[in-house]
Amino acid sequence: MSEQANPVERYLRSERIPHIWCPGCGIGTTVNCFTRAIDESGIPMDRLAVVSGIGCTGRVAGYMHVDSFHTTHGRAIPFATGLKLAAPGMKVVVYSGDGDLFAIGGNHFIHAARRNLDMTVVCVNNLTYGMTGGQLTPTTPEEAIASTSPYGNFEQPFNLPYLAESCGAVYVARWTTYHVTHLKKAMREALLKKGFSFVEVISPCPTLYGRRNRIGDGLDEVKTYKQRSVIRHGAPTNEVSLGMTGPIVVGKFVDRERPTYQDAMDQFYSRKLGDRYARASQ
Repeated sequence: MSEQANPVERYLRSERIPHIWCPGCGIGTTVNCFTRAIDESGIPMDRLAVVSGIGCTGRVAGYMHVDSFHTTHGRAIPFATGLKLAAPGMKVVVYSGDGDLFAIGGNHFIHAARRNLDMTVVCVNNLTYGMTGGQLTPTTPEEAIASTSPYGNFEQPFNLPYLAESCGAVYVARWTTYHVTHLKKAMREALLKKGFSFVEVISPCPTLYGRRNRIGDGLDEVKTYKQRSVIRHGAPTNEVSLGMTGPIVVGKFVDRERPTYQDAMDQFYSRKLGDRYARASQ
C-alpha cells in the first residue's frame, strides 16, 4: 500500500524541515492552518507571496514554497506594500510576530490599515520576544513576567483587534492555536477579502513566556486557551483586551467594505486626469 502524500506538503519547503521552533511552540500549528487555508482558497501558488520580518514567526517565509521574503526587523509591511503596488495581481501576505509587527513595525501597520492596502497580515501573538530572550512586547499582558519586567508588567498592552479596526482594517479576527478549524476558516476568508485583512493568533511560547509565568508547557498553555476562550463574533473590539486572567474573546469581529488604496488612487486620478491617467493595474 503506497503512502498517501500530505495534501499541503507542496506548499512547504520540505528540504528545510525540521524547523527551528521549540517543542510546544504554536507557530507550526498556525502554518498548518495557513497552508490548508491557501489550499481551500484556490489562490495559485505563483500568485501568492509571503513576507516576514525578524523573530520566531519571521522564519515562516523561509518554509513556504511560494515567493517569499525574509525582511529586516519591523519592515515586513513596507516590503509587502512595495510588492503589492509593483505587482497588483499578487496576493501578498505578511506573516510575523507581535514584537516585529507592533513594536518597531507598529507605525507601518497603522498606515497600511489606514490606506486599506490589499494585503493580509497574520500576527502570531505569543506575548513575548521569543527569539531574543523573552523581553516585554507591546502585547504582553499587565502583571506578566518577562526578562525586562521581572516583577511583572505595569504597561497597558495593545488590544490588537481594536487597533486594527480603528485604523481601518476591513477584516479582523482573533483565534488561538486551540481553535484550528476556526483559524483555518478565518485565514481563508482573510486571503479572499479585498483590502487590509488582519488575523491575530494567540499562540504559546512555553520556553520564555509559559515558563516564566508558571503556565506550564505548550500543551498546558493550549489547555488554558480552551478553558478561557469565549467565542463572540461581532464583539466590539474595544471589549476584547487580553489579560493574565479572565476571558480570551475570540471570533470574527470586523467584516466590512471600503475602497482599497489601489482603487481609491485609480478613482481619484481618473477623475482628476481623465484619459491622461494610466492605471497602475494595466
